[in-house]
Order: sequence, then C-alpha cells, then structure tokens
Amino acid sequence: MTAFLITAAYSYMLGSIPFGYLLVRFIRGEDIRQTGSGNIGATNVARTSPWLGLVTLILDALKGIAAVVITRKLFPSQVLPIFAGCMAIAGHAFPVWLRFRGGKGVATGLGSFLVLVPKTVLIMVGVFVAIFLSFRYVSLASMLTVALFPLVAWILNPYFDSAEIIIFLALASLLIIAKHHANIRRLLNHTEPRFHWSRG
Repeated sequence: MTAFLITAAYSYMLGSIPFGYLLVRFIRGEDIRQTGSGNIGATNVARTSPWLGLVTLILDALKGIAAVVITRKLFPSQVLPIFAGCMAIAGHAFPVWLRFRGGKGVATGLGSFLVLVPKTVLIMVGVFVAIFLSFRYVSLASMLTVALFPLVAWILNPYFDSAEIIIFLALASLLIIAKHHANIRRLLNHTEPRFHWSRG
C-alpha cells in the first residue's frame, strides 16, 4: 500500500505540471484557457502556435515517461509502472495548480505507454493518423484510438496476466474519453471544428 501511495503522489505531481499553459503564458503572454477550446493540451496550443504545440506535446509526453521510468527504478513491480502512468494522466487532467481544470491526457498517456508497451503504441499511432487524416477531427481520432488501446495492449502482451493491469489500462482510457465529453457533444451535434494549423 505504501508503494502505491508514494507512486500516486509523485506521478500525480509530475502529470500536473501544466506545460501548455506555462509555455503560452511566458512566451506569448496569453492565457491558453481563453483561446480555442480552452484546453491546456498540445492540440489547443497548436491552434495558436504550431511549434509551441509540438513542444507541449513532447513535454506532456515526457511527464508520463518520467513517472513510469522512476517507478521502474524504485519498485520491482509489473503493476506499479502502469499505475504510475494512470496517475500521471490524472495529474494532467486535474492539475492542482489550475484548480483541477487541465487537459485530456492523450499526450501524457502516449508517453507513459510508450515506455510500457511500445509495440502497441506504435500500432495505435498508426490508427490515430489514419482516423485523423480521414475525418480531420483530433478528438474523434483520440477517442477511438484510446478506446481500442486496452484491447490491443492485452492481445499483444500475453504477459499481462494480472487483472489489475487490464483494469488500470481500462481506467486510463475511460478517463481520457471522459475528458472529451464536450467534444462528444459537439460531434453528435455536428458542431465540432475540424483541425486547422495556425501560422503563428
């Protein structure tokens, strides 16, 4: 139990660093929460500045990578690194620094699971790109990819014989999809904007 609490604490704090908000605030003097969708993640940042969006994507992914790598160094467990990834995603989605109003966790989840299940992530990146190029909706591509992720990870990693591992993967996916609730409503109402790059 102590190991879970320690892992939860530092993984959440790593995940809660709001890189998108900080980059736009310090470099452009703007509050990204007042722009576009109001999200602090890479997609919304990219609508303002593509290069800042790319940096945000990398830094948000690194939060997940760091949480998993640190946990692997500290604890000889198969379950705890996946739990660390989930807590990093939770930190990104509900950062204490921004009154628990954060991003959707896709990039942080990408970083976390790139370390844990790289083969699965590479396949799912291909799925994401295919869906995005077909429909131009980042939200739709993200949700469908995330929904399929636990199943593909389980198929490709037969050593995932612990129910806890599958549960944590499923919970991470559900959290990310739940954070897309506004996008789901807009998609159903046909008001979701297609993604367009800004020149800024």
